[in-house]
Amino acid sequence: MLVAAGHRLEYIMLQPQNAAAGDRPTLVFLHEGLGSVALWKRFPAEVVAATGCGALVYSRYGYGKSDRLDAPHAVDYMHREALDVLPAILDQLGIDSPVLIGHSDGASIALIHAGAGKRPVRGVVAMAPHVFVEDITVKSIAAAKATFQNTDLAERLGRYHDDAVSTFWGWNDIWLHPDFLRWNIEAFLPGVKCPLLLIQGEDDQYGTAAQVEAIARQVSGPVETLMLPDCAHSPHQSMQKDATVAAIAGFVSNLGKTA
Repeated sequence: MLVAAGHRLEYIMLQPQNAAAGDRPTLVFLHEGLGSVALWKRFPAEVVAATGCGALVYSRYGYGKSDRLDAPHAVDYMHREALDVLPAILDQLGIDSPVLIGHSDGASIALIHAGAGKRPVRGVVAMAPHVFVEDITVKSIAAAKATFQNTDLAERLGRYHDDAVSTFWGWNDIWLHPDFLRWNIEAFLPGVKCPLLLIQGEDDQYGTAAQVEAIARQVSGPVETLMLPDCAHSPHQSMQKDATVAAIAGFVSNLGKTA
């Protein structure tokens, strides 16, 4: 455990088995709105093996085995994570110029952090990112609420979170709050000057291609975009996992060539 912004956070460090990662960037995995260290499953380890980079994987406050939520999230919770918590974590662990690999909420956090321009970022991989709120997102999150209330979803999430109930409502309540409809992080995009890999499912139920198009149009650095079929909101946990790992490995390899 480490402590950042007054909360104990679960984390693990992964190292490649067959390479010295000293001259390679550290990968920092930033999970989705209901994610955690455990819910990434084997994906971080597979990316570490494919890239030869070490990695940090952590559960944000209110997730996994990190401290449980003691208050509802505010509309700016992703800003706080990106601008206050993540820098404190990187400082404690001595990580400089990381490659941020974020999924959904985690992708948005990565974009805010990189776009703020306060710290060096070697590259960003944003999977299923959000930079503004779409109707499809709100409808799917409302559907998740009904699923949580009427199925065994709480029990299933309990495999990955110490308090699945507070984790779920912490995420669901803020995304469905009327004030959150105005949430928008596009102002950070011109500040993203590092290379960027955008990955999204063509059938993503939580967002459309308008998200990646807006990002690609407004960032200042080079952009690669990969749209994948048949993977919904989670390309890294679907039949497209191998393609996702390969795309990240190629992206990270190219970062080394241009360093």
